[in-house]
Amino acid sequence: MNELQITQWLEQALQNPHLKLQVKTQPIRDSESEAYAVVVMINRPADLILDYEELTSWFQITVSTHYPQVKRLALYSRPIGQHAADWKTQVKLQQPPAPDPVAVKVEPDEPLDLSRFCFTDNRLLLTTDLPKPPGLLCQAILAFHRLTAEQKREILPLLPTLFENPTSVSTVMLSVEAALWLEPLKTLNQHQLRLLSIWLSRYCFNPSTTLTELESVPPTPNRTTGQLKRSHRAPQMGISLTLASFAGNLTAASAVTVGLLLGMVFVLSLAIIASLEGGFSFAYLIFAILITLAFNGLIFFLSPFLMDLTQGWLYGTEWVSLAEIKRRSPEAVEVIERVCQKHKLKQPKLGLIRDQNPTAFTYGSLPDTARIVVSEGLFTYLEDEEVATVYAHELGHVIHWDFAVMTLASTLVQITYLIYSYVRDVRENSKAAKNIRSLAFIAYIFYVAGSYLLLYLSRVREYFADHFAAEVTGNPNALSRALVKIAYGIVEEGEREQDEEALQRSSRLLEGTRALGIYDAKAATTAGTAYRVTADPGQVGKVFLWDLFNPWAWWMELNSTHPLTGKRVRALGTYAEQLDLPVEFDMATVAAQGKHLNRQQLYGGFVLDVVLLNAVWLGMILGTLLGIPALMADRFGIFVGLIVMGGSVGQLLKMTVMYPSLNNPPALNVLKAMSNPYASPLRGLPMQLKGQVIGRGDAGYRFGSDLKFQDESGMIFLRYASRFGPLGNFLFGANQVQGLIGEQGSAVGWFRRGVASWMDLARFQNHQGQVVTSHHPFWQLVWGVIGGVVAVGLMVLL
Repeated sequence: MNELQITQWLEQALQNPHLKLQVKTQPIRDSESEAYAVVVMINRPADLILDYEELTSWFQITVSTHYPQVKRLALYSRPIGQHAADWKTQVKLQQPPAPDPVAVKVEPDEPLDLSRFCFTDNRLLLTTDLPKPPGLLCQAILAFHRLTAEQKREILPLLPTLFENPTSVSTVMLSVEAALWLEPLKTLNQHQLRLLSIWLSRYCFNPSTTLTELESVPPTPNRTTGQLKRSHRAPQMGISLTLASFAGNLTAASAVTVGLLLGMVFVLSLAIIASLEGGFSFAYLIFAILITLAFNGLIFFLSPFLMDLTQGWLYGTEWVSLAEIKRRSPEAVEVIERVCQKHKLKQPKLGLIRDQNPTAFTYGSLPDTARIVVSEGLFTYLEDEEVATVYAHELGHVIHWDFAVMTLASTLVQITYLIYSYVRDVRENSKAAKNIRSLAFIAYIFYVAGSYLLLYLSRVREYFADHFAAEVTGNPNALSRALVKIAYGIVEEGEREQDEEALQRSSRLLEGTRALGIYDAKAATTAGTAYRVTADPGQVGKVFLWDLFNPWAWWMELNSTHPLTGKRVRALGTYAEQLDLPVEFDMATVAAQGKHLNRQQLYGGFVLDVVLLNAVWLGMILGTLLGIPALMADRFGIFVGLIVMGGSVGQLLKMTVMYPSLNNPPALNVLKAMSNPYASPLRGLPMQLKGQVIGRGDAGYRFGSDLKFQDESGMIFLRYASRFGPLGNFLFGANQVQGLIGEQGSAVGWFRRGVASWMDLARFQNHQGQVVTSHHPFWQLVWGVIGGVVAVGLMVLL
C-alpha cells in the first residue's frame, strides 16, 4: 500500500484543512490473504477541540469501505509540534458480510495450553502464599482471563518483551481487544511489571486457583495498576509543619554537639597544661592542633572540587543541566527553582551517575557551592513527584548548612583523637610525662563520646531534611514512598545479573555514599523485600514493627548515620496528618499492633542480652578485677590467667545463646522472618528457607564466601563460616561459590536482625543432594576451650 496516496486521499475525504495526517502501513504476515495494519497520526492545532467519537466512526466506515485489505487500524492524535500523542484508540473495522453458516463450518477456539508459559525464573512463586496484589492489577489479570484463546495467543509471546522493555512492544499487529488490554501496561514501572509477571505466571500455572485468590480483592478505581496511591498530597505547598516529637531539634543538637566537643578539647588542653613541669613541650601539641585546624579548613573549602574529581573517578559522575533533569522529572526542577528563589540560593551543581541503584546525596562547603548528585536508578524506580521530594530533601541539607556544621564537628572529634594519640605515645619518664600518659584514657573516652555525638547529629539532620521536603512539596506521602522504593530498587539491582565490573562499580557507589546518601544501603533489604512482594502499604508497614518497638533497634541505631526507616516513615506520617491527608503507610495502625506485643519478651531480657553480646570484654574486665589481689601479691600468672579465663567463659556463654539447636527448624520465608518484631542480632532464630542462591553477598568481590539467597518473598544474605577460618572462607569463595549460584535448594541456619537482616548459614542442600556446611559456632567453641586451657596453664605454671 502506498502511504502517501492513502494520506492524500484521507485528507481530501476528511475535508478539514486544520488537520494534517501521517500514515504508516505494515503487512500482516500471518494472514492467508493480503492484509495490512494501518496507523494514522492526526496532527491538529493545540486549540482545536475534536469530537473523537465522531472521528473514530468516520475512519471506521471510510477505511473499511475503500481499503478492505486493512484489517487493523490504530488512531493517534497530538497537537502540532508535540512529539507524544495525547489520544489514541484501536478501531474495530467493519467486517464483510458473514458467509452462509450452512456452507462453512465454524471451528471453536482450539484449546490453549497456558502451562507452557511462565514469566519468572523462581517457580516457587507459582505455588506459595503471597500477599494479594493491588486491585487494578487484579482487574488486569481478570480481563486477560476473559480474552479468547486466539487473543491470548497474540499476547503471550509479547509478554517477556513487555516485562524486559515495555516501550519496545508494538500493538499495531494485534486485534483490537488484545491491543486494548496490552497497551496500558506499557506505562507500568519495573515494580509493577514484576508483580504482573508473577501473577500472570500463577494464572497460567493454575488459572482456577489464581482467579479465586484475585476475585476476593476489591477494585481500586482511579489508581495506576500496582502502584501506591499518588493523590494524597496537599493542594498548597510551603505550609509550616510541626516537627515530629522524636526527631529532635537541629539547632540544639548542633549547638550541644559542637559545644560538648569544644569543651572536651578545652578540658584536655587544660589538663595537659596543668600536668607540665618542664621537659615536655606543650608547644608541640598546640602546633599539631593548629596544623589540624589549618588542614581541615583548607579541605573544607577545597572539598567540593576534590569531591568532584573523586566522583568522576569512582562513579563516573556527569554534570548535567537543569533541562536534562527536567526531561526526567519536571516537578523536581520546579522544586529546585522555587527553593533557590525563596532562599536566594545559587542553583546547586547537578550530577548524574549512570547506575541503576537508586541513590541521592549532596556535598559542598557553603550553600552556594553545593552539589546534588543522583543516580539514573532514582528516575527508574521513582515517580516524578517522588523524585521531587528526594531533591527537596537534599536541598534541606543545603539550606540547613549541614556541610559546615558536620565538618566543624568532625574536626573537633579528630582533635580529641589527635590528643589521645599524642599523649599515649609520650615516652619520657618524668613525672609530667607520667601525668600526661594518664590522660590518654580520658582522651579516648572523649573521642568515643564525640563519635557518638557526631552520629546523633547526623541522624537529626536527616529528620530535618525530611521535614523540609514535606513542607516544600506538601507531599510527605511521596517521600515515604520514595524511601521504601529506594530500598526496593537497591534489592532489585542486587539480584540483577551484571558483569563483574558493573557489580564492583555498584558496590563502590553504595558503600561510598552510605553516610552521604538519603538512605543507608545496608538497611535496604527489609523494606525493599516487603515492597517487592506487595505494594500494599499495610503489608510493607509490618516490617517497621521492629524499628519502632524492639529495643535492639534503638541500640543498633546508635551506630548509624541515618534513622531507622520505620521512624522516618512515622515522622512523615505525622506531617501528612497535619496536612489532613490520608497516611499511606499508616504507622498509627503499626503502633496499635505494637501495643499488643509481648513486652516481657521484648524488654525482659534485653539488659542481659546486651551483657551477653559483650560477654568477652566484660569477662576480661571481671577477670582483671578479680586478679588485682594476685597482682598485688606479685602472682602475675594468676592475674593474666584470670583475665584470659574471664574472656573464655564469656565467649562460651555468648556462643550458647547465639546458636540454639537446629533440630526441626520451622519452615519460614524471608518476609515473615523480617516481620518478626522480636528478632535480635544476638539470639539466633532457627529457621529453614527454600529458594535459590542468586549471587555473592559482597557483589563484585570474586573471593567472597557469603551468599545472596532468594525465596518467593524476598532476598537475604547467608553468612558462611569455614572450619578453617579466614583461609577456608577464601578458598570456599574462590572455588565453590560460583558453582552454587543459580542452584535451588533449602538453607538452614540462624536468622538475625540488626540494621540489616541476615542468616548465619549452617547447611545448604540443593535439589541434587549436594550439601554445603557452615560452622559458625566452631571457632567460638575452639577459642573458648583454648582460652580456658591457656588460662589454667598460666595460673598453674607461672
